[in-house]
Amino acid sequence: MIANPERNYMNPAEYLHWEEQQPLKHEYMNGEAVAMTGRTIAHNEIAVNLTTALKNHLRGKGCKVLMADSKLGVNESGPFYYPDVMVTCNEQDKLAKNVINFPCLIAEVLSPGTEGFDRGQKFQNYRRISSLREYLLVSSDQKIVECFRLNEKGLWELSTYREGDEIELASVEFRVPLDLIYEELVFSEN
Repeated sequence: MIANPERNYMNPAEYLHWEEQQPLKHEYMNGEAVAMTGRTIAHNEIAVNLTTALKNHLRGKGCKVLMADSKLGVNESGPFYYPDVMVTCNEQDKLAKNVINFPCLIAEVLSPGTEGFDRGQKFQNYRRISSLREYLLVSSDQKIVECFRLNEKGLWELSTYREGDEIELASVEFRVPLDLIYEELVFSEN
């Protein structure tokens, strides 16, 4: 990769101010804003199904269920991301206007262009969030959900769910059939 001398690096405060004025969303990593790309219909359907199931379960329980337009700060200096779905039940996030800082659950719907980053650097950064208890990776081309769950020893354990399974989300005390996450989704044969 060749360094781009035209890059304009920003500190976190500059990014947060600048991004509020942009027509497109930008994630922020290592001093640089990166424009978010469009998603597929399948990606959106999965995120909507998961969000709806979580919202219905958590209604009236003091938690917020948020989708891709809500910014997450790993800490106050970044990085800043837009997870596909996240849940926060933390009092400090109740009055948040622009950035969520204490999610207990984050879900990313995988796409070919972002899967490596979602599994690698992004998950490495997410693990720095002290309130995070579960991280879901949801496939958009087959019925598979991977749940990384923080155990009592502080280690991340992986549970893989497939068609016919019920997903257990301990962080929000919820069980949901995997088939509900993929409801009405038709996989392309390409």
